[in-house]
Amino acid sequence: MSLLPQITQSLRALDKVVTAPEEQLAKNIAHYLVLIEKWNKVHNLTAIRNAQEMLTQHVMDSLVVLPHIHGTHIIDVGTGAGLPGIPIALAKPDWHVTLVESNQKKTAFLQQVKIELALKNVEIMAKRIEDIHADKKADTIISRAFSELGEFIALTRQWATIRNPDCRWVAMKAHCSEQEREQIHVPFVIEDIVTLNVPGLKAARQLIIIKYDRDLAASG
Repeated sequence: MSLLPQITQSLRALDKVVTAPEEQLAKNIAHYLVLIEKWNKVHNLTAIRNAQEMLTQHVMDSLVVLPHIHGTHIIDVGTGAGLPGIPIALAKPDWHVTLVESNQKKTAFLQQVKIELALKNVEIMAKRIEDIHADKKADTIISRAFSELGEFIALTRQWATIRNPDCRWVAMKAHCSEQEREQIHVPFVIEDIVTLNVPGLKAARQLIIIKYDRDLAASG
């Protein structure tokens, strides 16, 4: 059964946060889900096997973050099967999305997705995030089920420079405990904690938005 009607309905529930044409975006998402299903049989990209559940728990879960993304240059750390980076790139074709993934089988999948969906705004880096020099523009560094907050910042803090003074770190969480939030130390500060409602998903999601405070860094 085609997922297109369900995809279209879910996209409309996002209240116009996407800029890609709706019909083409729905077709691209459907194609992306087919590719995940196909590759999942061999490479175990995700524990979720059902395309309808993937739509809700992966794609829509990724797209609800769009209003909270800072700027147009996004780095997706530990992207795995391309989440949230691929849905973001599909929804925002005028943004540049860098997918960082060290697992070779997963990066092979990402390359196939890039080719089949003609994603000219996607760059794939088959490296560990800590091995990437901060010589590229980064407005938002995002992670989904990658690590705890302390490790996330420790591995990506090379972007906290004068060259990127407004960069934001966005951690996607099912729930972030106070103990984990306390892993963030000056000059990094939690700027906001956003509760998100994913269309079709009863469970709430959280975004932990972190910034580098230059004033605190200078005073320290």
